[in-house]
Amino acid sequence: MHQEQHLQSSDFITDVVIGMADGLTVPFALAAGISSAVSSNSIVITAGIAEIIAGAIAMGLGGYLAGKTEWDHYYAELKREYYEVEHMAEEEKKEIRSIFAGYGISEETQHRIADELALDKNKWVAFMMQYELGLQEPNPARARVSALTIGLSYIVGGLIPLSPYFFTAAPLDGFKISAVVTLICLFVFGYFKSKATGQPLLPGALKVMFIGAVAAAAAYLVARWLS
Repeated sequence: MHQEQHLQSSDFITDVVIGMADGLTVPFALAAGISSAVSSNSIVITAGIAEIIAGAIAMGLGGYLAGKTEWDHYYAELKREYYEVEHMAEEEKKEIRSIFAGYGISEETQHRIADELALDKNKWVAFMMQYELGLQEPNPARARVSALTIGLSYIVGGLIPLSPYFFTAAPLDGFKISAVVTLICLFVFGYFKSKATGQPLLPGALKVMFIGAVAAAAAYLVARWLS
């Protein structure tokens, strides 16, 4: 039970990281680019909100499809394993013995374990799924939860760089505040992301902040040049 909770938590953290990383970076770069080409905050806000909605839907759909693909793959392999234990029993027993041979288990014990597992078809298949294929049954709600988590994380992340434009008179004023706020948030986000994934904290935080800064600067300069 403890292991299952750990895996679900890991999936949740991964989804939050995916959504927040793009949510902070893409709308920030978009708002920066538009700020250099227009004179009205309403244009920046309208374009930013449209991008956040579209991005959240696209990212959420991507998360859903990834979760659905994982589910479909698992049950396709499960079906195949049931077929193999029914029609290729001896070959499957050889695979069990080879797994335990890799751990230095004696040949006599290998045969005994294989024969014992073969008495219960469901446990036999479960063993093969985990130790032969390295697959564990996915959470049935994984696709829906992943889509919702990624989408909401994208929205939260996207509103951070856009929010200063609601309270300033000109796009460039909003951009200056947005840049400071977003870069701080990217640094903090990178710090906790690195902590969660076991990476060096300061380099990880600076890397995330640098990527966001480069994306925004590129968008700003290109839009200014084209305008």
